Amino acid sequence: MTEYKVKDIGLAKEGRMLIDYAEKHMPVLMHLREKYAKTKPLKGMRIAGCLHVTKETAVLVETLRAAGAEVAWSGCNPLSTNDKVAAALAANDVPVFAWHGLNTEEYYWCIEQTLKSKPTLTLDDGADLIFTLHNKHEELIPNLYGGSEETTTGVIRIRAMAEDGALKYPIMAVNDADTKHLFDNVYGTGQSVFDGLLRASAILVAGKTVVIGGYGYCGRGMALRAKGLGADVIVTEVDPVRALQARMDGYQVMKMDDAAPLGDVFLTATGMKDVVTGAHIKVMKDGAILGNAGHYNVEINEPELMALTKEKKRVRHALDQYTLKDGRNIYLLGEGRLVNLAAGEGHPSSVMDLSFSSQFNSMMWLAKNGKELKPGVYEFPKELDQETARLKLHTMGITIDEWTEEQKRYAKAYAEGT
Repeated sequence: MTEYKVKDIGLAKEGRMLIDYAEKHMPVLMHLREKYAKTKPLKGMRIAGCLHVTKETAVLVETLRAAGAEVAWSGCNPLSTNDKVAAALAANDVPVFAWHGLNTEEYYWCIEQTLKSKPTLTLDDGADLIFTLHNKHEELIPNLYGGSEETTTGVIRIRAMAEDGALKYPIMAVNDADTKHLFDNVYGTGQSVFDGLLRASAILVAGKTVVIGGYGYCGRGMALRAKGLGADVIVTEVDPVRALQARMDGYQVMKMDDAAPLGDVFLTATGMKDVVTGAHIKVMKDGAILGNAGHYNVEINEPELMALTKEKKRVRHALDQYTLKDGRNIYLLGEGRLVNLAAGEGHPSSVMDLSFSSQFNSMMWLAKNGKELKPGVYEFPKELDQETARLKLHTMGITIDEWTEEQKRYAKAYAEGT
């Protein structure tokens, strides 16, 4: 197995400072590290991970190792790797295969390297590792206790595999844990998308019209942040319940066809292709900015944008200007990839503390129970969700009420009425 492949191992010292900083804002994960460092319950487990190589991910990787696991890692997006963090992991003897700016061939080569470890567990963000394993390395599946999936797009993908009878080992949908989607997706995405937008464009959001494509948990967080920064917010949706919720949350709701001429900034988070197409771009304002917070770079149809373009150039960090044949300029953030990571630094450490604590607990649970499970998609255990939230509250100095014994009896006394 290749030892590692990163951009520049000389960046390790700077990467270590970033990881140390993240640790100070991830107290729940650090609690789990301290708790399991002596007993090492993951000893004998080999974890192949495919998840954004950020300072927060490094804290997860080193916590898994502290609990006894062997870990091999690749990034899950060509533009999301922090080369300093990757170097720091490599310098700490982690087989890591990731660098910023991968092409497609290099991206999948990196995943292949992690599978040379013959994993017993997988940890994925977007399901590319899971799909590669099924498509090219079925011989490894009998070794597997299970895997986990971090993001909405990946969960959609593995559920489709399960429904088609194609999923061959158990996967825990960590994305669907309350301590993940209610916090990471809403508050993490909401804040980090605007961090990426502002780093790349330096615009003033106040007074702008921001169009949010999709009103799932991520879209809700983005709409909330846009409103808080002083924007008028339009939401587009295909789900009538979510559309109704967006309207009652105070946002305009309409078709993308109708929103396209009105928006100054367009941000998508749907997990679906062609949310913004060439037909929409043809009627957009001169200077409109397009960005995507969904996992894959398909929500904004960049080939159709390019077909309308006479000149393309990079004008700022992670901001490309497309001068259209009619003279208008359209700006695309982060090449249409995850704007919060391609143009920014990703979610704040304190919110990833919840998600990655849940990831750690999923590995623990699967190592113990996975061999007894049939292939399929499994929900994150409720008791682990509750414990993660309780620990987070404790680190914040917050205490909450508990039911009395009488209240516990009352909750089960179904015969009691008025």
